[in-house]
Amino acid sequence: MAAAVPEFYCNPTQLRDESLPTFSRQDLKADQARDPLIALPIKALSTNQREILLTNSPSGARLVYKEWERLKMLDGVVYRRGPSTNAEEIQQLFLPTKHRESVLRSLHDEHGHLGAERTFKLVRDRFYWPCMRAEVESYCHSCLRCIQRKTLPTRTAPMSHLQSQGPMDLVCIDFLSLEPDASGQGNILIVTDHFTRYAQAFSTKDQRAPTVAKVLMEKFFVHYGLPRRIHSDQGRDFESRLVGQLLELLGIQKTRTTPYHPQGDAQPERFNRTLLNMLGTLSNVEKQSWSRHIATLVHAYNSTESDATGYSPYRLMFRREARLPVDLAFGLSLDQTSVASHRNYVDRLRKNLASAFEQARLTSGNREQRNKRNYDLKVRIQDLQPGDRVLLKNLGAAARHKLADRWSSQVYIVCKQLPGLPVYQVRPDGKAGPLKNWHRNHLLPLREAVRIPVGDKLPPPSLPVPRLPSVTQSQQTRVVDPPPNPPVPCLPPVTQSQ
Repeated sequence: MAAAVPEFYCNPTQLRDESLPTFSRQDLKADQARDPLIALPIKALSTNQREILLTNSPSGARLVYKEWERLKMLDGVVYRRGPSTNAEEIQQLFLPTKHRESVLRSLHDEHGHLGAERTFKLVRDRFYWPCMRAEVESYCHSCLRCIQRKTLPTRTAPMSHLQSQGPMDLVCIDFLSLEPDASGQGNILIVTDHFTRYAQAFSTKDQRAPTVAKVLMEKFFVHYGLPRRIHSDQGRDFESRLVGQLLELLGIQKTRTTPYHPQGDAQPERFNRTLLNMLGTLSNVEKQSWSRHIATLVHAYNSTESDATGYSPYRLMFRREARLPVDLAFGLSLDQTSVASHRNYVDRLRKNLASAFEQARLTSGNREQRNKRNYDLKVRIQDLQPGDRVLLKNLGAAARHKLADRWSSQVYIVCKQLPGLPVYQVRPDGKAGPLKNWHRNHLLPLREAVRIPVGDKLPPPSLPVPRLPSVTQSQQTRVVDPPPNPPVPCLPPVTQSQ
């Protein structure tokens, strides 16, 4: 029996509870007469005296004066002849001030939150009042729901680069996840030397902290020595207490990127793509045991000249080119110079290394400057000051849903900018909470008074909302410090542990 009932009756269309009251012509006539801005045009039209609009007129009356030829009265109600569309003349109701907000709410908030231009056209086809376009745009641009959902992320911070002085000065680590192969290996720990671009890849069954510590100690440190610094993202495996204690015991400095900002750890990310492409060229049979082929593929990468440095990573790391099977097959030698003693070899090696390192720095620096110049062309730098209110970009699982908001609903307060970096420390507004470090591109400043739709809750501002200055590319981003007495003290950062 239930199957015979049409779906329409089982799931009827739900209409909104909000509705505008119905106004009679007498109601509109009375509301217009009580509105100071419309009362003068009524008097001027009744007496046909246009100059009345210029005597003791309220704000906006001079704009109404310019529209005199378009104004007319129908049954005691003032209208304006609007622009013609489809050969039909539009009669725009001169809307009293008291009804503007309800009209904008009906045509924007309850009409799909369309953009400012579409909302303006809906209003223009029905109503008129002075400075209508500016008011519609301000209303739409201050809509919290539109800000959270529609505001696209933009580049607001110039590109910055990690700096290293030589081999093993800075090592970057990252995990790459793949489909498990026949041996159960489903992850690759990528270890990249920042200066030489020399990379190593180690397959693992998991991404747990003990696995990271074991691989670094037994497969990298004992073969290549200890780096001065290790840089990673904020994954739990890298930020665990075990890995932190191991690096502290070995005297290695640990740094990390800001959340969801892979550009802060760019070398492993770039090598990840290269390694995936190389693994993708394996045959279908070889892909079932891809972990067996990682070592040879990575060696092929290290033996090839890098565009960033002009040398192969192998040469910069080991001071000579790798001897490949083809060299042995044809009796080739990449180094034709013979040495009489170890001392002569060391002296010649030191001289060649100094030249190679300097050339690598120059080539890498020129490439970074070119990339930065191209990247910064589309950057619109905006300063953030202590006390500014911002929204955080929704990242991770919250951002993967197609209907999800792009920006969080929780407002944060800027505490300070980290010296020399486009990274800001922020705290929740209106409640206590730990500091968070976020990249400038993931922060959305709230420039105007934000309208909160019915049903949404937002903490009240703890500071006045400033208008943020725009900075040209030729200007440098200011490093700002927190105010001496902030309204709500910034709590110390929480150290993550496993």
